[in-house]
Amino acid sequence: MMDNPLRSDADYELLVYSIVESFPLVERSTLTFVRQGATLARVAGELYCAGNYRVVVRERIVYDRLPAEIDWYGYEVWRGLEKLYWYDSQPHPNEPALQGTHPHHKHVPPDIKHN
Repeated sequence: MMDNPLRSDADYELLVYSIVESFPLVERSTLTFVRQGATLARVAGELYCAGNYRVVVRERIVYDRLPAEIDWYGYEVWRGLEKLYWYDSQPHPNEPALQGTHPHHKHVPPDIKHN
């Protein structure tokens, strides 16, 4: 595995398409890496993992300067038909508890109980 998969767009594309071979927990992937112009790409799809878990992935990759940067993302974690939690880069200016980790934060539905 490379040290920094965002070192270039080609390195990140390689990670996307070799994720099943690189991470044994991932049983199947529908991720796609789609270039949208000279400096932008989108990654979208799902990772199907052991234990009936699924991760929905959406990323916007900007590589006008290297290393590239994931400048927008959304990740959802599901077990079967139950959405367990998700991460996104959406700003939440009215939620002080999220300010310390902006733009990274985890959302948990209020009716989900974690052990």
